[in-house]
Amino acid sequence: MNAHHPRPSCRAAAAWAALVCLPLLYAGNAAAQAGDATKFPSKPIRIIVPFPPGGSNDILGRFLAQKLGDRLGQQTVVDNRAGADGIIGTELAARAPADGHTLLIVSTSYTMNPAIHKLPYDPVKSLAPISLIASGGNVIAVHPSLPIKTVRELIAVAKAKPGQLRYASSGIGGFNHFGGELFNTMAGVKMTHVPYKGGGPAMIDLVGGQVQMAFAIVSAAMPQVQAGKVRALGITSLQTSPLAPDLPTLSQLGLAGFDVRGWNGFVAPAGTPRAVVARINAEAMRALKQPEIVQRLKTAGYEAAAENSPEQFADFIKSELAKWTRVVKESGAKVD
Repeated sequence: MNAHHPRPSCRAAAAWAALVCLPLLYAGNAAAQAGDATKFPSKPIRIIVPFPPGGSNDILGRFLAQKLGDRLGQQTVVDNRAGADGIIGTELAARAPADGHTLLIVSTSYTMNPAIHKLPYDPVKSLAPISLIASGGNVIAVHPSLPIKTVRELIAVAKAKPGQLRYASSGIGGFNHFGGELFNTMAGVKMTHVPYKGGGPAMIDLVGGQVQMAFAIVSAAMPQVQAGKVRALGITSLQTSPLAPDLPTLSQLGLAGFDVRGWNGFVAPAGTPRAVVARINAEAMRALKQPEIVQRLKTAGYEAAAENSPEQFADFIKSELAKWTRVVKESGAKVD
């Protein structure tokens, strides 16, 4: 028998062993990727906020950190890593261990930055979407001295006087700046962008008449609207605002599909086990149904996300990336 069937070489034996064990290796890798949510969390959870303390991202992050920590039964720590339009904190999160113990609060800038910056990470591949948290639109507001009461009239004046209408934003590259550029593109007009160092100074100059209009957050604009100091024309998101339920959206007013909104969400380092991502998503969704959170978000002009899966959030991020890349390309918007 041995003469006719020689013993296989060590190399051949190793090859056969690899073939036999390959399915087991795949199964092991799949199990590791799926993860064991029952063992999570095993230590404090760090939530990176890529902006300074005191801003909307920080306030929302700290409030949700407390609620999420209560639900997960583990301490949560907010870590502010500001700089470069959120890029510094985002890169830090992308390089963190993929075990679910590091989360990142992302916002609209996450999908705008790739259109105007060279990034040290890939916004699609480097981080795993977990859940959209909340979103809300802007208000197009004009100074009362401007004889404009509707969006249709605004477009007519902007077409008749290209470049003469000036709109204020909270800064270059923000969603109210890019919202203005999208308006220019979709309406076929050219309004001049005037950036400010924040929404507060922009609103002050709008009230004072130094600029004629602004794309402003609802919570800042509506008190001025109610006081008669500015006039609101419409909401920039597809849904009306809880702070201005009677104000129609731009999509309803003729710019079909116009959708510019501020939003926040949770992501984790790529490779975080699917079961852990699913657990964080489920607990975040439960927390967002609490009346206290719903009311707090409503006060800021935001609405809590409804049932939102990691896959849905991933699709949303990809659509936002495509939209802002297109807007920058078509408008020629620059960061300096």
